[in-house]
Amino acid sequence: MTLPSKQPEISPGDWESVRPLGREEFEQLRQLAHTAFGLDLKPGKEELVTARLRRLVRSGGFGSYRDYYRHILKDSTGEALAAMIDALATNHTSFLREPDHFDFLRQKVVPMLAERDLIEIWSAACSTGEEVWTLACLFNDALPSKKIRICATDISRKALHFASQACYPAERCQGVPAAWLSRYFTLEPGPAKAHRVAPHIRSLVSFRRLNLLETYGWPRPFPVIFCRNVMIYFDKATQERVVRQLTEYLEPGGYLLVGHAESLTRVTHSLEYVRPAVYQKPGRRHDKWSRS
Repeated sequence: MTLPSKQPEISPGDWESVRPLGREEFEQLRQLAHTAFGLDLKPGKEELVTARLRRLVRSGGFGSYRDYYRHILKDSTGEALAAMIDALATNHTSFLREPDHFDFLRQKVVPMLAERDLIEIWSAACSTGEEVWTLACLFNDALPSKKIRICATDISRKALHFASQACYPAERCQGVPAAWLSRYFTLEPGPAKAHRVAPHIRSLVSFRRLNLLETYGWPRPFPVIFCRNVMIYFDKATQERVVRQLTEYLEPGGYLLVGHAESLTRVTHSLEYVRPAVYQKPGRRHDKWSRS
């Protein structure tokens, strides 16, 4: 799908030609979002849905949200549903977000992986890529002689497109250490100051569109999976389903890191609590894995 660099300008008067989102239409779209990608849009989110979908409704020439909903159901290409997902998905993130996780990696996880020839990490909800490039820089710093692969997935095609470009305005790079900026980024030419991740770091990452609610597969389990700040948008049943599937692709002794606002205490799972937002799969792949 080709993503426009800029949405078309629409005057306030154009909005009036679209009938307001009604209760039944909201319920239809809410159920569709939940079924398609687990988003739990509780009652009271009508204004949010209206704001995020209104441009798609208007640009598609639909007179109402009901017509737009019917179009999504009839679209056999899946493009309309993908566009809806892009519009509703929240892609807020930053470099070194929740730094305690990266301290944990440096202090506890990196030494345990140091003897491996291949280190594979999965960023399961990579959004616009800041988490992915943080991981790539961190592991390249800590284990420069090792082969590192970072699998980056997200449901949003728009977010994946942005992440794969690996180019960020200067204001989004304010939290990046100066040593990383000089070593792992290049300054893009032009009046708008921006930093692009260097090719040798970009080569460590592969991107793939993936819906965490669907069946998926990997050739090997991972020692570390990041799935942060996405399950807060799921209801309890969906959270349990997602954690169960993530656990299947976590090797014994491996770690699942979730967002600090995403405690798993209220959901049923087989993981062991290690510290806030860090869980470990029981068992040992080898003696180097330990919880502390």
